[in-house]
Amino acid sequence: MKMKTLASAALLAASGLAALVTAPAAFAQAKEQFFPVLVYRTGAYAPNGVPFANGYVDYLKLVNAKGGINGVKISFEECETGYATDKGVECYERLKGKGATVFQPLSTGITFALTEKAPIDKIPLITAGYGRSESADGGVFKWNFPLAGTYWVAADVLVQNIGQKEGGLDKLKGKKIALVYHDSPYGKEPIPLLTERSKQLGFELQLLPVTAPGVEQKSTWLQVRQSRPDYVLLWGWGVMNSTALKEAQATGYPREKMYGVWWSGAEPDVKDVGEGAKGYNALAMQHGAGRSKVHTEVLKLLHEKGQGTGPAEEVGTVLYTRGLMSAMLAVEGVKRAQERYGKGKVMTGEQVRWGLENLSLDQAKLDGLGFAGVMRPISTSCVDHMGANWARVHTWSGKAWQFSSDWIEADAQILRPMVKAAADKYAAEKKITRRAPEDCQS
Repeated sequence: MKMKTLASAALLAASGLAALVTAPAAFAQAKEQFFPVLVYRTGAYAPNGVPFANGYVDYLKLVNAKGGINGVKISFEECETGYATDKGVECYERLKGKGATVFQPLSTGITFALTEKAPIDKIPLITAGYGRSESADGGVFKWNFPLAGTYWVAADVLVQNIGQKEGGLDKLKGKKIALVYHDSPYGKEPIPLLTERSKQLGFELQLLPVTAPGVEQKSTWLQVRQSRPDYVLLWGWGVMNSTALKEAQATGYPREKMYGVWWSGAEPDVKDVGEGAKGYNALAMQHGAGRSKVHTEVLKLLHEKGQGTGPAEEVGTVLYTRGLMSAMLAVEGVKRAQERYGKGKVMTGEQVRWGLENLSLDQAKLDGLGFAGVMRPISTSCVDHMGANWARVHTWSGKAWQFSSDWIEADAQILRPMVKAAADKYAAEKKITRRAPEDCQS
């Protein structure tokens, strides 16, 4: 594990005093906002974890290259989790006392473990596109922020997109949809929403769990071949995704009938399958592949100066951009907090929590940050800790990801009562009282 403090690095370059790298006083004297960075650059999920981590770190570097957060420089430290919950908790415990701004667990399992720790330590959790779906309810989950979408949003958008292909949601009656899922808290997240939708729309839901990491799926796809579902939803991660596509090809299941969640729709998932994955669909959260202004800035201000975190050709890939986006949301939470508690000041975790609960990223602001064409607006509140419930579908052409749908909004009439019921259940189990109106106004 290596401390990367960009402000200190700049001082080193100017003075040549290498001793400052290890001098604790250097950090004590600096006015820096500390970002713990939980990553998995090793293990079975590294091919997917590395580009995300590179994008996340590059955005923090980019902010520093442009002067910091209203002049406050960012320092950060990576901690390797290997996607293991116990290691994730260990990283949290190790880094929380260093003035942690916000944690992004990058794992639903780790998120479950940290959800009970964050309120005690007063450090917010951002789980952009993963984590507990019911944590969108800020009335119960004061410290959780599943910004930009949850797995219930993802599942509903996929059902809607399939309904569009069939000529209407009513046409799903009598259809069979199989869920091939990572047998973990992550993979199980969409089941409540899909179960509810199956009751409403009359389709049969087949559940096919896959043991992690997912390199052995022959028995799963034998069941697919025998049951012949009309569609297969893939809730995989890492090597599980490419293995599923290869098995679908081997058993003759049409890839155009397969729809992955947004963690099953990146370059590492299809590059080894190539033409064999042609026609495979996956969600885009909210971005897809391609470059926009923020990528151009990263290339110019970091990579051209030899300061980029990974290879330059990675910039603009799906997971790299998701890392950029996730880091941007954290930085904007700090920036929003500064508007209330003092520009140019280092924010505490509790202050950043307020900033995340009062985000107002309209399209003009996103465009100004370089995310034009990448994201839709995000606006949070005391009640809504998600801030947006839109997604798109992109399809693998055999060589690249291309958008194949317009924006689709998850059905709030279905999601809201489900979120509230699940949040109320959690509150009852943990003996949590819903936040009072005065807490929301504070």
